[in-house]
Amino acid sequence: MEITWYGQSCFRLTERGSASVVTDPFDHKVVGYSALKLKSDIVTVSHEAPGHNFLDAVKGHQHLLDGPGEYEIGGVFVTGVRTNGKKNDDQPRNTLYVFDYDGMTVAHLGDLREVPTRAQVDALGEVNIALVPVGDGGGLSAAKAAEAIGVLDPKIVVPMHYATADSKLPFDPLDKFIKEMGLGTIETEASLKITKGSLPEDTRVVVLEYKK
Repeated sequence: MEITWYGQSCFRLTERGSASVVTDPFDHKVVGYSALKLKSDIVTVSHEAPGHNFLDAVKGHQHLLDGPGEYEIGGVFVTGVRTNGKKNDDQPRNTLYVFDYDGMTVAHLGDLREVPTRAQVDALGEVNIALVPVGDGGGLSAAKAAEAIGVLDPKIVVPMHYATADSKLPFDPLDKFIKEMGLGTIETEASLKITKGSLPEDTRVVVLEYKK
Protein backbone atom coordinates (compact mmCIF):
# COMPACT_ATOMS: atom_id res chain seq x y z
CA MET A 1 0.00 0.00 0.00
CA GLU A 2 1.00 3.63 -0.38
CA ILE A 3 0.46 6.47 2.10
CA THR A 4 0.90 10.06 0.92
CA TRP A 5 0.81 13.13 3.19
CA TYR A 6 -0.60 16.49 2.06
CA GLY A 7 0.07 18.45 5.26
CA GLN A 8 -1.82 18.94 8.53
CA SER A 9 -3.65 15.62 9.15
CA CYS A 10 -4.53 14.86 5.53
CA PHE A 11 -3.33 11.60 3.98
CA ARG A 12 -4.32 9.51 1.00
CA LEU A 13 -4.23 5.73 1.43
CA THR A 14 -4.23 3.53 -1.65
CA GLU A 15 -4.00 -0.22 -2.17
CA ARG A 16 -4.51 -2.02 -5.48
CA GLY A 17 -7.96 -3.58 -5.64
CA SER A 18 -9.27 -1.73 -2.57
CA ALA A 19 -11.12 1.52 -1.93
CA SER A 20 -8.95 4.62 -1.60
CA VAL A 21 -9.18 6.81 1.51
CA VAL A 22 -8.55 10.49 2.20
CA THR A 23 -8.33 11.53 5.85
CA ASP A 24 -9.12 14.96 7.31
CA PRO A 25 -9.14 17.16 4.17
CA PHE A 26 -8.38 20.79 5.05
CA ASP A 27 -9.26 24.29 3.90
CA HIS A 28 -5.88 25.64 2.80
CA LYS A 29 -7.01 29.23 3.38
CA VAL A 30 -7.20 28.43 7.09
CA VAL A 31 -4.30 26.04 7.67
CA GLY A 32 -1.85 26.87 4.87
CA TYR A 33 -0.31 24.37 2.42
CA SER A 34 -1.42 24.05 -1.19
CA ALA A 35 -5.09 23.76 -2.10
CA LEU A 36 -6.14 20.11 -2.12
CA LYS A 37 -7.34 18.55 -5.35
CA LEU A 38 -7.88 14.92 -4.43
CA LYS A 39 -10.03 11.98 -5.44
CA SER A 40 -11.00 9.03 -3.27
CA ASP A 41 -13.75 6.50 -2.57
CA ILE A 42 -13.86 7.21 1.19
CA VAL A 43 -13.35 10.40 3.20
CA THR A 44 -12.93 10.34 6.97
CA VAL A 45 -13.36 13.33 9.26
CA SER A 46 -11.92 13.13 12.76
CA HIS A 47 -13.80 16.22 13.99
CA GLU A 48 -15.62 19.28 12.76
CA ALA A 49 -13.02 21.97 12.08
CA PRO A 50 -11.84 23.66 8.85
CA GLY A 51 -8.49 21.91 9.13
CA HIS A 52 -10.13 18.49 9.12
CA ASN A 53 -13.54 18.53 7.38
CA PHE A 54 -13.22 20.44 4.10
CA LEU A 55 -15.08 18.00 1.87
CA ASP A 56 -15.01 20.26 -1.20
CA ALA A 57 -11.31 19.37 -1.56
CA VAL A 58 -12.09 15.72 -2.40
CA LYS A 59 -13.92 14.66 -5.55
CA GLY A 60 -15.65 11.40 -6.32
CA HIS A 61 -16.10 10.09 -2.79
CA GLN A 62 -19.24 8.06 -2.19
CA HIS A 63 -18.67 7.39 1.51
CA LEU A 64 -18.20 9.95 4.28
CA LEU A 65 -17.26 8.62 7.73
CA ASP A 66 -17.47 11.22 10.49
CA GLY A 67 -18.07 9.28 13.68
CA PRO A 68 -17.53 6.03 15.54
CA GLY A 69 -18.68 2.70 14.15
CA GLU A 70 -17.58 -0.27 12.07
CA TYR A 71 -17.71 -0.17 8.28
CA GLU A 72 -16.75 -2.37 5.33
CA ILE A 73 -16.29 -0.47 2.08
CA GLY A 74 -14.56 -1.66 -1.06
CA GLY A 75 -12.46 -4.28 0.68
CA VAL A 76 -11.43 -1.94 3.51
CA PHE A 77 -12.60 -2.54 7.08
CA VAL A 78 -12.81 0.72 9.03
CA THR A 79 -13.25 1.04 12.79
CA GLY A 80 -14.00 4.48 14.26
CA VAL A 81 -13.47 5.00 18.00
CA ARG A 82 -14.51 8.15 19.87
CA THR A 83 -11.76 9.64 22.02
CA ASN A 84 -12.07 13.31 23.07
CA GLY A 85 -15.41 14.96 23.69
CA LYS A 86 -16.93 12.94 26.50
CA LYS A 87 -20.00 14.10 28.42
CA ASN A 88 -19.32 17.27 30.44
CA ASP A 89 -16.03 17.68 28.57
CA ASP A 90 -15.36 20.94 26.72
CA GLN A 91 -12.90 19.30 24.31
CA PRO A 92 -14.10 18.91 20.70
CA ARG A 93 -15.13 15.41 19.75
CA ASN A 94 -12.53 13.32 17.98
CA THR A 95 -12.84 10.03 16.14
CA LEU A 96 -9.79 7.83 15.71
CA TYR A 97 -9.97 5.52 12.67
CA VAL A 98 -8.27 2.20 11.97
CA PHE A 99 -8.18 1.05 8.34
CA ASP A 100 -7.65 -2.67 7.76
CA TYR A 101 -6.42 -3.53 4.28
CA ASP A 102 -6.44 -7.35 4.33
CA GLY A 103 -4.53 -7.52 7.58
CA MET A 104 -2.41 -4.36 7.12
CA THR A 105 -3.75 -1.87 9.68
CA VAL A 106 -3.32 1.90 9.65
CA ALA A 107 -4.54 4.08 12.54
CA HIS A 108 -5.25 7.79 11.98
CA LEU A 109 -5.43 9.42 15.40
CA GLY A 110 -7.02 12.69 14.28
CA ASP A 111 -6.72 15.36 16.97
CA LEU A 112 -6.24 12.88 19.79
CA ARG A 113 -5.42 14.91 22.92
CA GLU A 114 -4.80 12.25 25.55
CA VAL A 115 -2.93 8.96 25.57
CA PRO A 116 -5.41 6.18 24.61
CA THR A 117 -6.92 4.15 27.41
CA ARG A 118 -6.47 0.39 27.59
CA ALA A 119 -10.12 -0.04 26.56
CA GLN A 120 -9.57 2.13 23.50
CA VAL A 121 -6.41 0.27 22.53
CA ASP A 122 -8.18 -3.08 22.91
CA ALA A 123 -10.99 -1.80 20.68
CA LEU A 124 -8.50 -0.90 17.96
CA GLY A 125 -6.72 -4.24 17.87
CA GLU A 126 -3.24 -4.51 16.39
CA VAL A 127 -1.96 -1.30 14.77
CA ASN A 128 0.80 -1.72 12.18
CA ILE A 129 1.10 1.93 11.13
CA ALA A 130 0.10 4.94 13.26
CA LEU A 131 -0.43 8.44 11.86
CA VAL A 132 0.20 10.49 14.98
CA PRO A 133 -0.29 14.21 15.82
CA VAL A 134 2.92 15.40 17.49
CA GLY A 135 2.84 19.22 17.48
CA ASP A 136 0.32 20.05 20.22
CA GLY A 137 -2.03 22.86 19.11
CA GLY A 138 -5.16 20.76 19.70
CA GLY A 139 -3.50 17.37 19.27
CA LEU A 140 -0.95 15.42 21.26
CA SER A 141 2.16 17.18 22.52
CA ALA A 142 5.52 15.61 21.69
CA ALA A 143 5.70 13.97 25.11
CA LYS A 144 2.16 12.58 24.96
CA ALA A 145 2.70 11.41 21.39
CA ALA A 146 5.72 9.40 22.49
CA GLU A 147 3.68 7.93 25.35
CA ALA A 148 0.79 7.04 23.01
CA ILE A 149 3.20 5.30 20.65
CA GLY A 150 4.43 3.21 23.58
CA VAL A 151 0.85 2.15 24.31
CA LEU A 152 -0.15 1.43 20.70
CA ASP A 153 3.18 -0.25 19.84
CA PRO A 154 2.94 0.20 16.04
CA LYS A 155 5.66 -0.95 13.66
CA ILE A 156 5.75 2.38 11.82
CA VAL A 157 4.96 5.90 13.10
CA VAL A 158 4.24 8.75 10.69
CA PRO A 159 4.17 12.16 12.42
CA MET A 160 1.56 14.74 11.41
CA HIS A 161 -0.03 17.96 12.72
CA TYR A 162 3.20 19.88 13.41
CA ALA A 163 4.81 23.14 12.31
CA THR A 164 6.17 23.33 8.75
CA ALA A 165 7.23 26.13 6.43
CA ASP A 166 3.75 26.23 4.87
CA SER A 167 1.58 25.72 7.96
CA LYS A 168 -0.24 28.78 9.28
CA LEU A 169 -1.23 27.27 12.63
CA PRO A 170 0.73 27.52 15.92
CA PHE A 171 2.17 24.02 16.24
CA ASP A 172 5.40 22.80 17.79
CA PRO A 173 8.18 21.78 15.37
CA LEU A 174 8.89 18.18 14.45
CA ASP A 175 12.31 18.36 16.11
CA LYS A 176 10.67 18.44 19.53
CA PHE A 177 9.03 15.07 18.88
CA ILE A 178 12.17 13.58 17.34
CA LYS A 179 14.11 14.58 20.47
CA GLU A 180 11.39 13.14 22.71
CA MET A 181 11.72 9.82 20.87
CA GLY A 182 15.49 9.89 21.35
CA LEU A 183 16.18 9.89 17.61
CA GLY A 184 18.74 11.67 15.46
CA THR A 185 18.32 13.15 11.99
CA ILE A 186 15.69 11.39 9.88
CA GLU A 187 15.62 11.68 6.10
CA THR A 188 12.21 12.53 4.68
CA GLU A 189 10.45 10.31 2.16
CA ALA A 190 8.04 11.30 -0.61
CA SER A 191 5.54 8.63 0.43
CA LEU A 192 5.38 5.40 2.41
CA LYS A 193 5.17 2.27 0.28
CA ILE A 194 4.81 -0.79 2.48
CA THR A 195 3.57 -4.37 2.55
CA LYS A 196 2.70 -6.55 5.49
CA GLY A 197 5.80 -8.60 4.90
CA SER A 198 8.13 -5.58 4.86
CA LEU A 199 7.09 -4.15 8.24
CA PRO A 200 10.09 -3.65 10.55
CA GLU A 201 10.47 -5.71 13.71
CA ASP A 202 10.93 -2.64 15.94
CA THR A 203 9.01 0.64 15.85
CA ARG A 204 10.37 3.00 13.19
CA VAL A 205 9.54 6.68 12.64
CA VAL A 206 9.00 7.65 9.00
CA VAL A 207 8.88 11.37 8.21
CA LEU A 208 7.00 12.16 4.99
CA GLU A 209 7.33 15.21 2.78
CA TYR A 210 3.99 16.92 2.29
CA LYS A 211 2.89 16.72 -1.32
CA LYS A 212 2.35 20.10 -2.96
